Amino acid sequence: MNAQELLQEISDYCRQSGLAESTFGRRAVNDGKLTSRLRNGGRITTETLDRIRTFMNTNAGKESIRPMVIQRALPHAPQSDAGAPVLRPVASTAPGMDPQRNFRFFDNRQKYLLFVNTCSEKWVVANRVALELANIHPRPPAVRVFDAGMGDGTVLTRVMRAMHHKYPNMPFYISGKEISLEDIRLTLEKMPDRFFEHPGTVLVLTNMYYSEAPWLTVKSPAAAGSLVWNEVALTGNTAHDFEEQITGLQDFLSENWKAGVSAKTGNPIYERPVVLVLYRQDHKFMLDPVIPKRGQATADFDLVIASQPYRLRAPAEFKAGKVIAPLARALGPGGRLIAIHSHGRDPGTEIIEKVWPGDNPFQHDRHTILREVKRALGPAARDLNFNTYADNRSIFQYQMHTLPSEVTGSIGTSTALAAWNAAIYVAQVEDDRLNEVVKDGRYIDATREVLREHNGLWFNDESYVISRRRE
Repeated sequence: MNAQELLQEISDYCRQSGLAESTFGRRAVNDGKLTSRLRNGGRITTETLDRIRTFMNTNAGKESIRPMVIQRALPHAPQSDAGAPVLRPVASTAPGMDPQRNFRFFDNRQKYLLFVNTCSEKWVVANRVALELANIHPRPPAVRVFDAGMGDGTVLTRVMRAMHHKYPNMPFYISGKEISLEDIRLTLEKMPDRFFEHPGTVLVLTNMYYSEAPWLTVKSPAAAGSLVWNEVALTGNTAHDFEEQITGLQDFLSENWKAGVSAKTGNPIYERPVVLVLYRQDHKFMLDPVIPKRGQATADFDLVIASQPYRLRAPAEFKAGKVIAPLARALGPGGRLIAIHSHGRDPGTEIIEKVWPGDNPFQHDRHTILREVKRALGPAARDLNFNTYADNRSIFQYQMHTLPSEVTGSIGTSTALAAWNAAIYVAQVEDDRLNEVVKDGRYIDATREVLREHNGLWFNDESYVISRRRE
């Protein structure tokens, strides 16, 4: 028996019995990370296999499915194994599948972290998004914002600061989608100060799909049965109080915020859908009409942020139908969706062109995508305005942080490597293509040449807006 067959058996057993896979591992062989090790290529002995089979045969039918619903729980409240949620089986790589279908560029942590710490894209994007606050028309009971892919939370945090500046006394409903556990942790690290400065905030984080997240509603009946809904009322009145309680959520996140890989698309998928709701206990009375209730959540957002929400090389029909169209449906009257993606035609693109002549990762501009969005929405597009704007308004620039002395004369290796990383990150170059060019060093020569020619490195992003007409 190969590992994939065994994993499928374990997943089927867990789905039928209502056990989390980590709980299954602990009960069967005293190893809560059994399934994760198998998925990562780990092997087991025949003795361990016999113990697994014995456990499943002995306990077949003795467990019962009990979906996890955590209502208004404190962050430190323990979860019992008996109430553990049912796990959806994670689709694994089928034999013979192209390994690059399992590649997801924005989950490559090293490239990502180096990029966001050496380039100004996050705060430039946040400034562009904040301009849309002047064009929205919030209605009671709250200003409603949805971030369709929070990343490390830098953009959302900056937008929340701008929101407090413009609407200091209005309640906020801030909802964000992110499937990466590491990004959820980075986002939550930034939130204690937000709860302190703007106490009338309800923060909702979820790992659901684009077609589900704005409404906090799972479409699949099987997945709906395993929904984890955790509502946390933060006590105290200082950022330190909030930080301690948010940090206490780490075990909950590690247990529930898990992702697998779709064998069909290669995209990450959640093992179970999760909704995490946070607000301040001392503002609960005022926020009661804002706090979402399970099965009763609405979208109707005043502002939707879609910054780099899809792969550059994905088909335009996918970008429009699976990502932007569902987000457009989530807009409330007078609401605005601002989408931003890489545009190219900049020094970063010149580096890519020198290394891979003729390669063009920037295949669809805003005009192409909006045409596909209209087609995907059908009659629902009649209530929306599609704003491409002129280039001088739509296209904006951000830079890699360098000192003038770093890009003149002899360019240091660290600067050249940071610039190379930024270029391949923005162009979303797959690892197998990188292996071919890093062996001979020509990529460093091409990077240094572009840095000298332009006295630095910058990139272009492109934006477009979809707005719903006011009632």
